[in-house]
Amino acid sequence: MVPDNLKTAVTKREKDDVHINKSYLDMAEHYGTAILPARVGAPRDKAMVENTVGNVTTFILAALRNERFFSLYELNELIQERLRSLNSKVFQKREGSRATVYAEEREYLSPLPSSPYELAEWRIATVQLSYHIHVDNQYYSVPYEYIKRRVDVRLTQRTVEVFFDGTRIASHVRRYGSSGQYCTTLEHMPPKHQEALQWNGERFRRWAAQVGPHTTAVIEMQLTGRKVEQQAYRTCMSILQLAKKHTPQRLEAACSLALSYSLRPNYKAIQSILASGRDKITVEPRRTSNPPSPTGYTRGAEYFGRGRK
Repeated sequence: MVPDNLKTAVTKREKDDVHINKSYLDMAEHYGTAILPARVGAPRDKAMVENTVGNVTTFILAALRNERFFSLYELNELIQERLRSLNSKVFQKREGSRATVYAEEREYLSPLPSSPYELAEWRIATVQLSYHIHVDNQYYSVPYEYIKRRVDVRLTQRTVEVFFDGTRIASHVRRYGSSGQYCTTLEHMPPKHQEALQWNGERFRRWAAQVGPHTTAVIEMQLTGRKVEQQAYRTCMSILQLAKKHTPQRLEAACSLALSYSLRPNYKAIQSILASGRDKITVEPRRTSNPPSPTGYTRGAEYFGRGRK
């Protein structure tokens, strides 16, 4: 395609390089064609196009200028009829017509795409530390390797495509409705984040059972004490990770001691017990000089001074 250097098509023209509008270039690539703008001050680069525009204007528009139409259908029908006549008109300086030339070249043409071109809007975004970009109050993931990179975003009515240096790195269905929605692809997440998604309540329970019954009780209270079980996953992970810093035996002892203080001990309480070493202290039972009386509480003979010398 050889267009003029109109600003909507050619954003910038240098001596050896031409910058095409992204949407215009995208449309050309969709239909499998190339855009080669005419040189500045060289009208002969598209002389054939200019002549064709003049012929169409004369043969169709000028011929219909005095007609009156009462529907768009009537107008289109007459335009199609005049267009067929124009294409069948024999050339003056060569053999054939536009229709015969098209019939000869038709087999060399590529088929049209399965779907028509959809106008897109291009934007620039920066990949956040959460490996998401923020577009129209919604969040879309990209591979975590592109964190802090500037990317090009192509928006259509149904899709969001993300490009880096001309290569598409992510594609999502466009979200609408309430703001702050996240559209995340598992493969875009760092390995540790992918592993975290594989955790569930049963896996935490099995892990706690390997430590001991008191640890299992603490984890069970955490999982059942929230409206949504997933809200307790981070706390459960933090508690069970204490077995690596200390030992499973100490964690079990700390959970046992914490349960004696509270019906639902939290992470800070268990961590405090381990940090202070209170889980290592063995509390011995108190000794009394006189065993309790089977008939009730009595002060004994020593209280009244009997047996004194």
